[in-house]
Amino acid sequence: MILVTGGAGFIGSHAVRALHGQGEECLLLQRRSPEVPPHLADLPVRMVQGDIGDLESLRAAGRDHTITGILHLAITLPWEPGNDDPIGAAGRAVEGLLNVVRVAQEWGVRRVVMASTIGVYAGVPDAGALREDRPLSLAPSAAIPTQKKIAELLAGQVAAATGVEIVTARISGTWGPGGHLPDPFFAAPSLADGAARGAAPDLSGLMRPPYADDALDLCYVKDTGRALALLLTAPSLHHATYNVGSGRATSNADVIAAIEATVPGFQVDLPVRETPAPQQWLDTSRLRADTGFVPEYDVAAAAADYVAWLRADR
Repeated sequence: MILVTGGAGFIGSHAVRALHGQGEECLLLQRRSPEVPPHLADLPVRMVQGDIGDLESLRAAGRDHTITGILHLAITLPWEPGNDDPIGAAGRAVEGLLNVVRVAQEWGVRRVVMASTIGVYAGVPDAGALREDRPLSLAPSAAIPTQKKIAELLAGQVAAATGVEIVTARISGTWGPGGHLPDPFFAAPSLADGAARGAAPDLSGLMRPPYADDALDLCYVKDTGRALALLLTAPSLHHATYNVGSGRATSNADVIAAIEATVPGFQVDLPVRETPAPQQWLDTSRLRADTGFVPEYDVAAAAADYVAWLRADR
């Protein structure tokens, strides 16, 4: 049985579906409720109430179930605005990862796959493919990428010390059913939402104004979930770090054109930068070689599927 922390969330729920498709049973650790959420009610998943910050609640999950693998997607955010105990929050973030490794060692778990982010590459100036062996900037950055860099370093250290195989998945910009609306980092979800509503998309929730030529490695969440499931279940892996993404750069203009093919007449005029930003994307050679992963959704298929889901969800 696979223990999935954060399994009821956006990416987690799609990873659970992918694991189910591979014949794996899943136990979801959920902090707030032991009930199966409605969006997973059609699957034979099991739920347990617990918190990665509470070692005993993690251990309790393993008393009633034989855990063979762990997909660790839950996150404890440190340094949030208004947090009156940033040191305590940072400590809990680190302790959550250590607790997951502790129980993995106690249970004899074969592999732990933990989520990182494309954001760890912030500060890499060059255009082109981002490889896992690129040196990362140690300059201060946003809270989540900073935490993930710390977690990656710590995971490498404790993996070597404990013998637990810990694999880091650097996940690209991900969109699709159940995702954030708006996503503060990129415009694609808001663009699809506007098309589904037949209205101008609300882009006010973005951290910065979007441009037509803004591009990133954009991966549909069903592909992201399947890639994570493959990393967890692959018979053997040759690396400790894998990029998880589409392996290509997708611009806002590409997304708008794909949505227009699904929703004729959809049009959004975004400005074009005077000086184009360098396009970057994730090199997914490792992922393809070791798991056979190939994305099933290009931007056109993703836009069609997501708009249909948004319409049906209303």
